[in-house]
Amino acid sequence: MCRSFSKKGQSHYCKKVSTIDEYINFQDEKVREYLEEIREIICDSISDAIEKISWSIPTYWKGKNIIQFDSSKNHIGVYPGDEATEYFRDKLTDYDVTKGTIRLPYSRSLPKDLLAEISKWCYEKYSKGN
Repeated sequence: MCRSFSKKGQSHYCKKVSTIDEYINFQDEKVREYLEEIREIICDSISDAIEKISWSIPTYWKGKNIIQFDSSKNHIGVYPGDEATEYFRDKLTDYDVTKGTIRLPYSRSLPKDLLAEISKWCYEKYSKGN
């Protein structure tokens, strides 16, 4: 799918997307592999969550938002929520973490096992209304 920009020098695509496939396809080629990998990790971890776009980013939902991700210039943002980043704080010391956000730089391989663990924890915590 080709991207076109409305302004000269624009580096991002502003059109609203409606599916995660569409979101990934609109990203730069070098980023797509990371996004597909994160998607696969989350889907394998919480297979009955619903995939959708919410707040213009990929979201996994089961009664409420479970976990989200997006791409930025230098990293992928993973949004498991405040409680999750606090719960996993000791395992996230190698990453840039702020309240509810984990930034995974493109320069490093993805922490697959940790992402799977976080996804499962979020599913258990948030999908049951705890």
